[in-house]
Amino acid sequence: QVQLVESGGGLVQAGGSLRLSCVASGRTFSSYAMGWFRQAPGKEREFVAGISWIVGRTDYADSVKGRFTISRDNAKSTLYLQMNNLKPEDTALYYCAVPGAPYRRSYEGGSWGQGIQVTVSS
Repeated sequence: QVQLVESGGGLVQAGGSLRLSCVASGRTFSSYAMGWFRQAPGKEREFVAGISWIVGRTDYADSVKGRFTISRDNAKSTLYLQMNNLKPEDTALYYCAVPGAPYRRSYEGGSWGQGIQVTVSS
C-alpha cells in the first residue's frame, strides 16, 4: 500500500520561500513519475510540477515556472518542491501524487498524500 506524507508547509510573506517534502513508502519509486498538485478554496485541483523517472526531465505549470523547482531523492523515496518568490495566489492545499504504475504519466487512479497548507500573505 502506497503512502505519501507531505511536510514543510506553513505561512509565509509574499516574496518568501518554502520547501515542501513528500516521503513515499510502500514501493520502490525510482521508476515512477512523481508530482505536486494544489487546490485553492473554490477552485479545482491543478497541476503544479512533475518529475519523470528519466533523470533531469521535469515539467511545470506556467504560473510557477522560474519560481518553483521540483526534485527527488530516490534513495530516500522523497519528493521535494522548492518554492521561491511566493505570491498570495500560490495559497492552496498542496498534494504530492504518484501514478498507479511505473512508467505512467497520468496520475489518474494513482496515490495521493493528505495535502499540506501553504498560505502566502501580502
